[in-house]
Amino acid sequence: MTTTTTTTDVLRAHIRDVVTRRQDDVLALSHQLHADPELAYEEHRAARRITELVEAAGFDVTRGVCDLPTAFTATAGSGDLVIGICAEYDALPGIGHACGHNVNGAASVTAALALAPLADELGITVKLLGTPAEESGGGKADMLRGGAFDDVAAAMMVHAAPSDSVGMSSLAISSWQVGYTGRSAHAAAMPERGVNAADAMMIAQVAIAAYRQQMRPGAVVSGIVTSGGEAANVIPARTTADYDCRAGTSEELRELQARIRACFEAGALATGAELALEAVGNDYADLRQDLAMSRSYLAAARALGRDAKAEDPSIRGGSTDMGNVSHHVPTIHPMIGYDCGDTIMHNPEFTRYGTTPQADRAILDGGLAMAWTALDLATTPDHRTSLLTRQATRAPYLDPTAPTAR
Repeated sequence: MTTTTTTTDVLRAHIRDVVTRRQDDVLALSHQLHADPELAYEEHRAARRITELVEAAGFDVTRGVCDLPTAFTATAGSGDLVIGICAEYDALPGIGHACGHNVNGAASVTAALALAPLADELGITVKLLGTPAEESGGGKADMLRGGAFDDVAAAMMVHAAPSDSVGMSSLAISSWQVGYTGRSAHAAAMPERGVNAADAMMIAQVAIAAYRQQMRPGAVVSGIVTSGGEAANVIPARTTADYDCRAGTSEELRELQARIRACFEAGALATGAELALEAVGNDYADLRQDLAMSRSYLAAARALGRDAKAEDPSIRGGSTDMGNVSHHVPTIHPMIGYDCGDTIMHNPEFTRYGTTPQADRAILDGGLAMAWTALDLATTPDHRTSLLTRQATRAPYLDPTAPTAR
């Protein structure tokens, strides 16, 4: 579908009218999610609230997709250009929606509801993907492997933040649980009979600290010891830790993983303790934002009066499983800002800002900007042709974090 400037303005106005009519519903959804936080893969009430809302609006809903009880897809329209809008709704342990996923999810629902009445006219299928466990586990990676994104030509979502930015990047990440098993003994009476699991962890930590000088720029290794013994006069037989490895790209992450694994192996070798190292959830790939889609979103956000920056260096991305999506499907992941004082995501203080009038405005603006972006992708011939061609010619999904990925 090709449109003139006048037609585009009419369609934009129609989409805005839908958002205005549905704003009470989507803002109520955001506040409900905020008041009732659920952790990764356990977001049953959140998924039910969202699916009931969009199903009542006429979407065709499939629950429990990809063998994930809290994942879903909801579609409207039957066009050949499938616009995937990812909804997040999981919270953080102990601090609720301190990453603003109630805002993220509600904005995605807003965009989907706004586009649905025009889907057939625009020749698109609106596909809302309920993606659980972004904070821990990586539901989008599970859904990629399960085929939920196979028909998607373009994927998008917005993320809550202190300010607007279109060009945020994020790091590839791998999370590990590490454990050493040694042998307990009295630290004074019979120390020679012990194998000190805490010493093994200490040696690994020293090795990691020494290696930091040679790490690539942007690489980060962080961790905490979760257990390290019970009494000072007993040589610990067991010690455990949680560690994250992050790097600028998936390829660099694989290099870093090998070196950090060697550091943990050094602890076992030096002490005689047994090492157990287990990956936690899916590895996340680095985020690759599609430039053409980003330009469309930037124009839409600025048309709404948002102070959106093409790139904001002050926003340092953590890691997101939207990165995995971006290696397979043209993707954008803009940040949608609202006043949160001097705090930032993953800080307990950020939680209390998630239902303010500014956060509510971010939901409506973020949803509207995504819907206008989808409108531009559908009605600009170059955009539409490029997306459909790339979808038709892309290879089957290959996990970008796997050792065999290229």
